[in-house]
Amino acid sequence: KVIWSERKTERHKINDDWPGYSLDLFSYPAHYSGDLDCVIVPHGVIMDRTERLARNIMDDLGDHDIVVLCVLKGGYQFCADLVERIKALSRNSNHTIPMRVHFIRLRSYLNDQSTEDLHILGAEDLSFLAGKGIVGTGKTMETLLEHVKAFKPKMIKVAGLLVKRVQHSLASVPDYVGFEIPNRFVVGYALDYNEYFRDLNHICIISESGKKKYKV
Repeated sequence: KVIWSERKTERHKINDDWPGYSLDLFSYPAHYSGDLDCVIVPHGVIMDRTERLARNIMDDLGDHDIVVLCVLKGGYQFCADLVERIKALSRNSNHTIPMRVHFIRLRSYLNDQSTEDLHILGAEDLSFLAGKGIVGTGKTMETLLEHVKAFKPKMIKVAGLLVKRVQHSLASVPDYVGFEIPNRFVVGYALDYNEYFRDLNHICIISESGKKKYKV
């Protein structure tokens, strides 16, 4: 028996007063020196948590025919690692997940501010989703979910590596969550600030000087 409400409570919470890890403890591109405050989630921890999420998805959706909707660009690294771990589990399990991956792109940020102007690219015709299970990965999901529902998939589940604690937010919580983090602007692991920092393995908090340096 699958109880989705229990899955929604499973996440690693990072407190607001958590100072993060010192940058001196990790390797990161030298061209970002001075642009970051701290590492909030190291790459190794991301990998371990992603493997656990893959196992949860296998337990819940094993033997279903699913389509993974990867939200570009910020979600591509999480999606790639999650899919690889699901495939590895599927090869060594009695449950298998027939799986396809489709890529779409959402853009809603200017500098560090979310805007009302949201564009969806690559989602014009999703008729192949009819009757399938959907696992969406990425951010800014509310508008996308409404669009996807029009194609009548059998079910929709959302996997998100990060959920920010935003006071009075009415946004829905993904079914599979990696980390709950403070409401601060983070970069790395494919998350960007005006297209910079995607080449950073760890998830870090950008510094004020970094914001000024790369502001458009």
